[in-house]
Amino acid sequence: MRPNVTRLVLLAVCFLGVRALSHVEEMKSQERLFLSSLGLSGRPRPAGSHQSRRYVPSALWKMFRRSENTQARESDPCTVSEYGVRGNIIRYVQDQGRLVSGWSSSCQACLEKQLFFNMSVLQPVELLSLAQLEIKFHWKPFRSAELLQGPRTLSVSLYKVIRATLRGANPQANRRLLLSQSIQLQPESSSITMDLTSLAESWRKPGRNYGLVLELLPLSVDANELLPFHPGNSLPLEPAFTLPLIQASLVAVSLNPHQCRSRQRRSAIHLPVTLSNVCKARRLYIDFKDVGWQDWIIAPQGYMANYCHGECPFPLSESLNGTNHAILQTLVHSLDPNGTPQPCCVPIRLSPISMLYYDNNDNVVLRHYQDMVVDECGCR
Repeated sequence: MRPNVTRLVLLAVCFLGVRALSHVEEMKSQERLFLSSLGLSGRPRPAGSHQSRRYVPSALWKMFRRSENTQARESDPCTVSEYGVRGNIIRYVQDQGRLVSGWSSSCQACLEKQLFFNMSVLQPVELLSLAQLEIKFHWKPFRSAELLQGPRTLSVSLYKVIRATLRGANPQANRRLLLSQSIQLQPESSSITMDLTSLAESWRKPGRNYGLVLELLPLSVDANELLPFHPGNSLPLEPAFTLPLIQASLVAVSLNPHQCRSRQRRSAIHLPVTLSNVCKARRLYIDFKDVGWQDWIIAPQGYMANYCHGECPFPLSESLNGTNHAILQTLVHSLDPNGTPQPCCVPIRLSPISMLYYDNNDNVVLRHYQDMVVDECGCR
């Protein structure tokens, strides 16, 4: 008897194990399906820990908070009013370039910074509406000698790289000047912005993105005052002229036309807790921590999604928002309950939410998703 019992136990364990594995696979399949509906090819897995990830730009926080108020929800969901362009996805694509080790071979007194923005983060279906480059210059604390010397000026030149430079060739031959201007040494940080939409669009084609080169040249300064830095150091060690820390990002606004439809007006609806079995919207709060998405979603931490549930009895009252077809179906159901089912209780009005999250490249993304909140139910 004991061997038979042992076999039964093993069979039961195996059966439960297979069912558990099947459930896990089903959950993964459902997750992939939902992420696909959100326009994501897979679950984002940002690199590094929360502490090492890139901060969320204040401009994105403002846009996210604005999207949460009632007035903004009633506006066009496919327009980014802050930039005046069509779009429902805003990305802060971070710079993956590097500082050139040593001074430029073509300009001994220049500091060169390579800029590279990976445009493959945009999906092929997305239409690029705007690509705006922002370069911030953060000055280190001034020394008293620098403040006494009066205004100091930097010449800033930005080049696009049109092809890769072969070893030994002159890099200037493969560059085209995009911008040239001056900035002054000052206590607060300064910035330069530039529209690079057409150039960024060309970067989406394979083998076309060679990046940019930023060149800084101190004006009215003796070259001897500038100490060259060594490989591995981000800036010169205690030069007589303070050079700024450079932070570059590309604001990319795009439109996914498959996720952009005319929005129905959403009023502030507070669903009552009810035990009625009649079709209506019920409360459902989704906490992203419960589904294990808290590591890539920045905000919100969850949202009131709600759901529809209940019967559609005969006769359909006006409050059940039934169509003519549903009214006739309930009539037939009342005459032949076994042969004809009741109409279904389904969402008839939904509204959007906005989400801030990290993608696989640690870029911060603000995205507007429609049809995420059930506001009203009806019989169909």
